[in-house]
Amino acid sequence: MRSQDDGERQVRAAEEKIRAALLEHWAASDANDFETEHRIYHDDAILDYPQSGERIRGRVNIQTTRALEPSKKRFKVRRIVGSGNVWVTEYVIRYNKKPFYTVSIMEFRDGMVTHETQYFGEPFEASAWRSRFVEQIEM
Repeated sequence: MRSQDDGERQVRAAEEKIRAALLEHWAASDANDFETEHRIYHDDAILDYPQSGERIRGRVNIQTTRALEPSKKRFKVRRIVGSGNVWVTEYVIRYNKKPFYTVSIMEFRDGMVTHETQYFGEPFEASAWRSRFVEQIEM
């Protein structure tokens, strides 16, 4: 029983460490602190943007492409969920004040990101016919 408790504690500790690293990552992203933002990535990490068909290989290349982005960016995390080696962050990124609702799926190895996939969606008007079935959420 004791070894099972120790194992569960180790898993919880590892997950708390990943959650803390994610919070630091997204705060650094919002502050345009590119050095801190990219500490979370393995040197050989991969970043995929399926909507544009792009793959970026390597932490240095990921950091460089983000640092060269000409738009002013702001990030607001809506929630972080995950366990083990797969974590998902839902957030709003604003490029020059225009919001994009974004999902980042991060796969971890040894507490660092090895693969990230990001999906971006623009806001759209709610359908009037649905109004009696829905409630408004914070945008």
